[in-house]
Amino acid sequence: MKTITTISMILFFGFVSQHIIAQESLEQQIERQVKEQLRADLEKINEAIELNNMTIEEAAAEKERIAESYAIIIERRLDSIQLAHEVSKMSEDKYHQRSRSKYYHRKWFTKSDLVVALGFNNAISDGGSLNDSPYKFGGSRFFELGWAYKSRISKTPNVFSLKYGISLQFNGLKPTDNQYFVQNGNETSLEVFPLELRKSKLTITNLVAPVHFEFGSSQNRFKIGLGGYAGFNIGTRQKLKYTREGDRVKDKIKRSYNASNIVYGLSGYCAFGETAVYLKYDINPLFKNQTVSQRNISLGVRFDMD
Repeated sequence: MKTITTISMILFFGFVSQHIIAQESLEQQIERQVKEQLRADLEKINEAIELNNMTIEEAAAEKERIAESYAIIIERRLDSIQLAHEVSKMSEDKYHQRSRSKYYHRKWFTKSDLVVALGFNNAISDGGSLNDSPYKFGGSRFFELGWAYKSRISKTPNVFSLKYGISLQFNGLKPTDNQYFVQNGNETSLEVFPLELRKSKLTITNLVAPVHFEFGSSQNRFKIGLGGYAGFNIGTRQKLKYTREGDRVKDKIKRSYNASNIVYGLSGYCAFGETAVYLKYDINPLFKNQTVSQRNISLGVRFDMD
């Protein structure tokens, strides 16, 4: 029984000593191992002295040589460990740098969309309303084609983004009561056409740069965009269709019609997925130098397609 107890104690303390050694640092383990080897070599020299195989002077010299050699061994091994630590730290720093770079890229990630919008177009006069508009509600339409970029500017994904790009806007106006647009110098007015018109339409084409702040999440796909646009007029054209002496006539008249050269306004949309209800309103007057200013307004649908 006593033998079993002794063996158990030896195994127990052996396990404890191994556990303690495992908790030591690598440097401490190296120093301890080298010192144990040094101690063993010194014991061999002492045994040689006792057996008269080595004099005391020879033993002292040998001990000094062995101690110096083991000191060099410890120093070299510790230098190797330090070099390994430095290489590991450099690799870790490089990894964290790449991770931060990837995070920054994800945070400011930019995507692009094709933008297509269309719907109803009209104009509101100062002091008036759409009920007073001289343009047809169903016949006056707009079309927009552009390219938009979207950059996330909030830490929370897809909550707050900046959407910006460039678009071509085609705003069409069809006068009521057989009227058409007439440019007299610096003034543009509506007058009754002398013949029966089958079609009368003025199209103002603008090149603008829209900017919207977009709120919403990709999880529920509901988004709201608020912002505006600014640009310039790149063309104005009037199309007339009528019958004269039995012949069908189609006139395409390209003139300035005193349309504003600089265009700017407010716009917004409320989207679910890629489809949105879209509203835009020109702050600039539709025509320059008019007694009563008119401002273009559009309402329709917008598609932002990846």
